[in-house]
Formats: sequence, structure tokens, C-alpha cells
Amino acid sequence: MVGVYYRPPNQDIEVDETFYQQLEKLSQSLPLVLVGDFNFPDICWRYNTAEREQSRRFLERVEDNFITQLVSEPTRESTLLDLLLVNREGLVGDVKVQGCLGQSDHEIIEFSILAEARQGASRTATLDFQKADFGLLRSMVASVPWETVLKAKGAQEGWSYFKEELSKAQEKAIPRSHKTSRQGRRRVWLNRELWLDLREKRKVYNLWKRGFVTSIYKAFVDAIIFN
Repeated sequence: MVGVYYRPPNQDIEVDETFYQQLEKLSQSLPLVLVGDFNFPDICWRYNTAEREQSRRFLERVEDNFITQLVSEPTRESTLLDLLLVNREGLVGDVKVQGCLGQSDHEIIEFSILAEARQGASRTATLDFQKADFGLLRSMVASVPWETVLKAKGAQEGWSYFKEELSKAQEKAIPRSHKTSRQGRRRVWLNRELWLDLREKRKVYNLWKRGFVTSIYKAFVDAIIFN
């Protein structure tokens, strides 16, 4: 299971406890990858120590459930707020902290999930126009006394009647075919244009991090705003 979590800085202890209960249930039953802004700036992950009681409680529950935290560098200015938690060794790899999204002041955490994902198959029904009987369709549509029927109806009622009659004719004249498809590796929303924009934003950001140059910084800001 992959999850995203946000914990407000002033979250009540009771809410924390509810989260810990759910964390325990999930970590005992499923491979778990949990990423998010937990807002525990006082935790030192190198030595697993903390100043505040709520932070120490969080560390205890993480250790009790054999969960590992994999981010090792700051994610907001000089503090490490955004965490990557896993309950099994070898579940993720290639963890990187770099760049930011939009106008956020938090760094992006990038990582690879090493386990194979299950691809769900979807079965959809579509109209098979190659096998349609258009003669029957025209005949059924022509047999309806449209002018007489629609004359006494308003726009909305007339549209509903037209759609219903057309659907009836369609069901009789156009057969359906069922197709099974599997989701590919690239998400539908991630088209080539967006992918190129994201790559350009990352390249400009890396140049800016190596040395502050005004023109590069402006290009990075433009990439954030317009992409």
C-alpha cells in the first residue's frame, strides 16, 4: 500500500494516537510505503532522538512497528519535515530530495518502488459501428412522429424524450463489443508536452542550486508558474 499523510504542526495527541493505531494495523498486514509532511522538526533521525514528547512518541511507534524512515536530508530549508516510511527492507530505492513543485517551499522526495505493481484490467462496453444496421436505425428514428410529440414538450422534456428514443433505436441497431484493457506504465495525464516541461524545470533548478544566477533563477520561477 502507498499512502500520503499530512500532520499539522499543532495536531492533538488524540489524533496522533488514532493515526498510530491505523499505522500499526497496516504495517502488520501489508507492505507499506507512507510519505508526507509529518511536522516533527525536532527529531534527529541520525540518532533517533527528539526534544518534544509528541515527537518521541512518534519515534517509539515507528520503532515498535519495525518501520524505517529513509529521508536523510532537509526538505524545508534546514529542517527535515517530509518523511518516507516503509515497513519492509528493499521495498523502495533511489531516494532523492531535489526540486520543488509549484510555489511550495518543500523539496520533492523522489523514490522508486521496487515491488511489481498489480495492473488492474478494466472491461468496457463500446458500440460496434462496423456491425451496425444503419437501415434499421434510420427506420426506427423515422417512425417516431417527432413534430407532434415534441410540440407539446419543453426544451428539457423534449431532449429527454429524444435521447430515450434514440437510445432504444441504438440498442436494437448497434451491437456492443467488450474490450479489456490494462493501464500502461505512463499515466494518461502525463503527456509528452508535460513530461518535457517537468524535465526542463528540473534541469534549470539543478543549475540554480549549483550557483545562484539571476537569469537561471528567473527561468526556474517561470517554469514553476507556467508549468
